[in-house]
Amino acid sequence: MMNDLQNIRNILVLLLGIFGGTFLRAESLIDSTKVFSDFNFETSNEDSEYNKNLKTTTEFFEFDDCDVCGCGSSGGSMGYGTIGNGDFVGLRYITQQYQSRDGIYNNSPWIDENFNTMQAWARIPISQKIKLNVIVPYHFHNRQFADGTSQKINGLGDISILGFYRLISPKLDGFLPEQQTKFKHNLEVGVGVKLPTGEYDRANNEGSVNPSFQVGTGSWDVLLASNYSVSHKNWGLGLLANYTIKTENDQKYHFGNQFNYGVNVFRTFNTMNAKTFTPVSISPVLGVSGEVFGENESYGLAVKDTKGNVLFSRIGVESTYGKIAGGVNVMLPVSQDLNGGAVEAKFRLGIHLNFVL
Repeated sequence: MMNDLQNIRNILVLLLGIFGGTFLRAESLIDSTKVFSDFNFETSNEDSEYNKNLKTTTEFFEFDDCDVCGCGSSGGSMGYGTIGNGDFVGLRYITQQYQSRDGIYNNSPWIDENFNTMQAWARIPISQKIKLNVIVPYHFHNRQFADGTSQKINGLGDISILGFYRLISPKLDGFLPEQQTKFKHNLEVGVGVKLPTGEYDRANNEGSVNPSFQVGTGSWDVLLASNYSVSHKNWGLGLLANYTIKTENDQKYHFGNQFNYGVNVFRTFNTMNAKTFTPVSISPVLGVSGEVFGENESYGLAVKDTKGNVLFSRIGVESTYGKIAGGVNVMLPVSQDLNGGAVEAKFRLGIHLNFVL
């Protein structure tokens, strides 16, 4: 446990250094691509070549949401996309740490639970206004019991597929930076499905109050998502609200519905590699994310102490270099009431590497 805390501290120090250093040195950047630094502005003629040439690497569309259920997270526990790039294919690694009581009594021992996920994920353009998001997770979880024994589970998780439709697109009000004075708005709404491709095993719930130690929920779930963003020059603010409607699986277990929300603030700095003329951007991010989820049911009956809520703080940094994009995000709980206090979230860490389409 001490090693984990040390690693978290080191990551936070690194991120704070990058975050602070970026702002302190922002004015010294050679902002040779600043004319393209706002967002993916669209004129009223969406099919014009002029409009297509204005697409930039700082388009933002989706902000990280979370799922406390490590097995069936619709967004892979940290969201459907990133703020640093638009359409992409890539890989993302996510680790989550929890403590839960190994039993139903107040003096039951605490056990450490680690949820680890490797994802293949993508945001694929279908048209000017329609995007398709796909997440294919592979989970490898473990937990350590008080008697020194351990348990490991791994396997393909629940695949998520969502279609997003852009209702509001940013409008170009000037080509030069000094002309771009208006606030830009962007709104997307999405609907999708989470497939029961991950295995659900009732035996994993025996003796533990945490029913989320699974690689899948075993259920077909409906995903509803909305993302709103507003920007001025290189500053951005993003708001999200997502809702997951969960159904009963074939083992008569029904995870409670879940509501996710979040607010993120970021600034994107742009420059160019002087030797290769490759666009470079870096985006420090600060935000909060919350989760509220309903009570689970087993054979149609409510399962006590399975609902709850948690609020996370978030710090991260994302960057692009030409067609390559990557990022690191750390989330720490600010307040929580999970499973009647019998489950405690410790931290989450996400690392991604994408190829921009």
